[in-house]
Amino acid sequence: MRFKHTNRPGFLLGFIDFFTAGLFFLLYMPYGGLQDELEEILGHKVMPYWKAYLLGIPTLFLYTLVWMARIAEELKSKAIELGLEGPYTSWWHMFGWNTFGILLFGPAVATYRFFKTLNQIEAELNRRQIISIFPESS
Repeated sequence: MRFKHTNRPGFLLGFIDFFTAGLFFLLYMPYGGLQDELEEILGHKVMPYWKAYLLGIPTLFLYTLVWMARIAEELKSKAIELGLEGPYTSWWHMFGWNTFGILLFGPAVATYRFFKTLNQIEAELNRRQIISIFPESS
């Protein structure tokens, strides 16, 4: 799969998501192609964001936050596996900034790092796909 969105503006997306209380990602995940890309990169089906969002309502969105933090940790593992330079997103980065940094626009910081890691992974996978299609002749 060739990834088209390797330069998503993470801080801007996080800022928008912060002020819409997560509603922005209800549309962005499926229609922005993010759900499919995450599943391709991680190699398994990921619970749709809308389900995590609905399950988050009775838990004051703790469920949604843990869901996103788990994906962040999986992205970190993938970035390390690909040999990419950090800093990476992680479970604690996502969880910490979204809870303890909430008054300091922490969710935007966490989302920025999430998308920075995702963008790096997608760019590297695109690069590797091109190399496999057009190998250098010896």
